[in-house]
Amino acid sequence: MASKFTELAIDCADPHRLARFWCAVLGYEVQHREEPSGTGDAGGAGGAEEGPFVSIGSPLLPEGRERPGPVPPTLTFARVPEGKTVKNRLHIDVNPTDRDQAEEVRRLLDLGARHADVGQGDDVSWVTLTDPEGNEFCVLATRCP
Repeated sequence: MASKFTELAIDCADPHRLARFWCAVLGYEVQHREEPSGTGDAGGAGGAEEGPFVSIGSPLLPEGRERPGPVPPTLTFARVPEGKTVKNRLHIDVNPTDRDQAEEVRRLLDLGARHADVGQGDDVSWVTLTDPEGNEFCVLATRCP
């Protein structure tokens, strides 16, 4: 039997802010957040008083890793004291589902993404962006409904 890709863990300064961004990008929802007391309560409105961990996932498959076969991965955001210092060696690629690439890039920029130059050149089919904490990701050209 092979392993199943169920989660991607992302270290960050503000897990709640990144969770809100990626929920908007992917159409995900918060599945779990750890409050400072460690209660796991799903409350909280954002800010430094919130807990160190947030997990988001697809509302279409809330059972996530318990479901047989492939599933959309959960993203987990964990607060860490150190900041990002170099280009990520692993990144997320996204495909637009209901618009073309240029429209999707505009939407993501409006959500807080920024253009990034990681040496990709001008003649590539993808657009490299960063999330609000500088983590690189790419918007691919192919629409995948």
